[in-house]
Amino acid sequence: MTQTAASDVDPTPSTSREEIDAAVARVRAGYASGRTRPLEWRKQQLAALVRMLEDNEDQLVAALAADLGRPPFEGWAMDLRLTAREIGELVSGLESWLAPEKVKVPMLFQPARAQVVREPLGTVLVIAPWNYPIQLLVAPLAAAIAAGNTVVCKPSEVAPATSAAMARLIPEYVDPAAVAVVEGGVDETTALLDRPWDHILYTGNGTVGRIVAASAARHLTPVTLELGGKSPVIVHSDANLKYAAARIAYGKFVNAGQTCIATDHLWVHRDVADELLRLVEDEITDRYGADPRSSKDFGRIVNSRHTQRIRTLLDAGGYDLVCGGDVDLDARYVAPTVARVTDPGAALMGEEIFGPVLPVLVYDDLDEPIKAIVSGDKPLALYVFTSSDEVADRLRDETSSGGFCVNDVMLHVGVSNLPFGGVGASGYGAYHGRWGVETFSHRKAVLRKPSRSIDAPILRPPYKPWKKWLTKKVF
Repeated sequence: MTQTAASDVDPTPSTSREEIDAAVARVRAGYASGRTRPLEWRKQQLAALVRMLEDNEDQLVAALAADLGRPPFEGWAMDLRLTAREIGELVSGLESWLAPEKVKVPMLFQPARAQVVREPLGTVLVIAPWNYPIQLLVAPLAAAIAAGNTVVCKPSEVAPATSAAMARLIPEYVDPAAVAVVEGGVDETTALLDRPWDHILYTGNGTVGRIVAASAARHLTPVTLELGGKSPVIVHSDANLKYAAARIAYGKFVNAGQTCIATDHLWVHRDVADELLRLVEDEITDRYGADPRSSKDFGRIVNSRHTQRIRTLLDAGGYDLVCGGDVDLDARYVAPTVARVTDPGAALMGEEIFGPVLPVLVYDDLDEPIKAIVSGDKPLALYVFTSSDEVADRLRDETSSGGFCVNDVMLHVGVSNLPFGGVGASGYGAYHGRWGVETFSHRKAVLRKPSRSIDAPILRPPYKPWKKWLTKKVF
């Protein structure tokens, strides 16, 4: 089967500084006009985004296939349907989430009323990655619109077909006075980061994340960084192995492993290691056949550079191959691979793999994976398969990760009532559902007193000793 990837598609067009200036000025003026404030306008724009995904399903799925070799169902389910569902939940919950919150006022300040009011931040920048180039652009865009902001979107140039589709479709469906799309690569991203924003949300790797954070700091711009890391999965001796193997295979090989919360590597208890690895091999065959290269359901690496990066990790050794291991640079194909680590310092254990290669480490005592996890960067996600609440609770309490999932993988990202985000090197800030509205809103403190109220005399000079005594009692 022939599958195309990013470098088979025309590169994204560059955008001049003048065009960027005009786009930013347009949406800033849109925010200043007040058009984004009404709740009804926000809901209309969100509904339009859902229509965009539904009306253009075929061409968007085709763009994902061109960029990533994504199987049609996989592209539809994860980039289109999941995003449309999340936007629908934004619409249904928005009014209650934006309602002012009453808070208590100390007796000393009475009579008065206090509340927290959420207001939009202004004009925000969303920089999307290439691995889920629709979901990870449209979902934060929707959250920013829901909060009442105007937005400049920067799709990834590494997924040029999807970038072109987003640049063409978003202005057709969403108010162009409120949303602009800027295509291009490093130069265009740099030009955008040179400008002040009211918030930046960047999804990608830690290296670029540091550049984004440093650029934002020059303007005191708040930032949400959705990064990644080596998210581990732990299979304890009491786990349901068939269930664990199925979930691990899904989390590692969907989108050819190019998922920020993929099961980067596996820790398995020695008593069940051989059986689990046999079951994972069976899952690979069941899902993709004896030759995954010919499977219509297995994707490709986004470009030759990333394919070579994964090959370099494999070529460095430090493991015994369980299955897979094939790499074809021209086809951008890396076989579903399981590798039993023999050297803890192996290259496969040094960086986030972001591909369909699963390193496996064996442990005898739970202290071993816990020590390894806490001694490294905090992962974006941590997964454990166990029948014991005690084991699950211990891992939850003794480690730190952006998200934590028991007896499944990646599922937490689909629950929009949960915040999605990292911690430490895996990022900071969160979005999805209400958490996205919170990220793109300012929580304003509001205090109201009657126009004819009298100040408490103990707060005015002269400060007699009895005033200090009474104030201490009151507070």
